[in-house]
Amino acid sequence: MLALGAAAWLQRGFGSRARVGRLLAVAPKVSIADARRLAASGEARYVRVDGRVDSDQEFEDADQRPLVIRRTTMEWRPASDTGPWTRFDTKAEIVPFAVREGLDAIIVDGPSLAEGLVVVPRERKGVASDLGDAAPPDLPADASVRMVVDLVSTVEHAAVLGVPQRAAGGELVMGPGLGRPLVLTTLEDEEAMRILTGGAAGRARAALACFVGGAVLLGLAAVWFLVDSTFLAGAAHALAASPEATARPGTDTRTTGGGPGLVGNPVLALLGVIGIAIVSVVATLGYVRLTGGPRRDEPEDRARPW
Repeated sequence: MLALGAAAWLQRGFGSRARVGRLLAVAPKVSIADARRLAASGEARYVRVDGRVDSDQEFEDADQRPLVIRRTTMEWRPASDTGPWTRFDTKAEIVPFAVREGLDAIIVDGPSLAEGLVVVPRERKGVASDLGDAAPPDLPADASVRMVVDLVSTVEHAAVLGVPQRAAGGELVMGPGLGRPLVLTTLEDEEAMRILTGGAAGRARAALACFVGGAVLLGLAAVWFLVDSTFLAGAAHALAASPEATARPGTDTRTTGGGPGLVGNPVLALLGVIGIAIVSVVATLGYVRLTGGPRRDEPEDRARPW
């Protein structure tokens, strides 16, 4: 229970983005043609589609990139503080766009994107006084300020997670549903996970290790309880002081001239060791699968100041 509590505490530190990471890891991938069939049939399923971002209404930024999304977030925190940032303004520019795979395409409900937008952030830092009249009146002049810009362009491939559905106008779109957010990322899964954890990959692995360890320990405790109560007549009977022989199998060492025997059941002990080995293998395979398989040496977070 302590291990599971530690896992929950570590996961909570990632906020709502931890849920986005879990969805990226487990959402089933389908083709865009299959997603369109799901939307047309009215069947509600949360799936993932991959394709090239496409739009005929893209707009250019200062670097002549054809964009479909530009979201600018302003955040602040007290000077010399290393705690979390507090958001005080967000501006989003979004045009209609789709993801395309060959001749198939499906529209993405861009305005519904919130924490589900996962791209490499562009950051710029300063102090509140640099904002001039744009700064909130109650913001201290020496407060640290950060501007984070998230961009999606038509030269990128993207993974979109959502529920294919028919919109009010009859279009087939990918949107939020079934209690889950719409997710869009232009990154590989491993890079997206690093962005979602803020570079705290060690903390994410520690949370997963605590969760697996807690689940394994609870499972072993349940198995031992069942074995002990079913086959070994209960630990309380074995450990209680009594002049009578216990119900547990083994040699009675009270016999005259008899040396200490093998107390207990060696077959059950062997089965317990084998069970622990099997659980360890399953837990290891689950850990490798959830963390994206064997990892190679990876560069540091690509996010960099302008």
